[in-house]
Amino acid sequence: MPLHTSHQAPKHLPFAEAINKVPEVTLVFWMIKILTTTVGETGADYLAVHVGLGTALTGGIMGAALLVALVAQLRSRRFLPWLYWLTVLLVSVVGTQITDALTDGLGVSLHVSSAFFALCLASLFYIWFAVERTLSIRSITSSRRELFYWGAVLFTFALGTATGDLATEALGLGFELGSVIFALAIAAVALGCRFGLDPVLGFWLAYILTRPLGASLGDWLSQARRYGGLGWGSSLTSLVFLAAIVALVVWTSGDSERGAQRQQDPT
Repeated sequence: MPLHTSHQAPKHLPFAEAINKVPEVTLVFWMIKILTTTVGETGADYLAVHVGLGTALTGGIMGAALLVALVAQLRSRRFLPWLYWLTVLLVSVVGTQITDALTDGLGVSLHVSSAFFALCLASLFYIWFAVERTLSIRSITSSRRELFYWGAVLFTFALGTATGDLATEALGLGFELGSVIFALAIAAVALGCRFGLDPVLGFWLAYILTRPLGASLGDWLSQARRYGGLGWGSSLTSLVFLAAIVALVVWTSGDSERGAQRQQDPT
């Protein structure tokens, strides 16, 4: 997506309010985003089923962890890659748990939950734009905008989980075909941005679509072969993808620190 952000604060605004605490949208950004969505799918299954915590306890623990991470993210006076991506990862797990709780716990149809989360996201975007007059992640420069942003992220994960499950399970596309379809949909959005699609709209469409893509990939890798997967298991899949996330975040953290040093000492 051709949408980039800057972490440098405008001089006419206080630093705490002006800094943009969302990373630049690059290929690495999308790679980490997809990896976190996969871990959100397989990690939730691992904790709930294999560790034996159950859906309710897993949701409670992950919800509390998300609250702590989100408070730390909001209180931070600068962009911290590890904290940002930890928050995204926890949102991914919680978003998955919310959808699973509606579907498995309350018996809500995936058609209904998909429509519900789509309405919630659309409503949030409407209120966000009415208040701030922008949905661009280039300008997450205040606590209020940051709250709108993280609310949107949570709803995109919940919506992506519901639509992904709807496509791969309820509609019978399967994990492998579902992964291909969602990848092609993201490619179509990227192509659309090249030919005039609004970049903010393109970003949020791609952000929603990466969730079912990552979930489909996670299910394809982790599920047993008799269910159409490769049989890696949720523990191995989660560990492999977590290792990849850590490696990429460490790399981007080094780039961020070098960029900050160059701004402080341009010589």
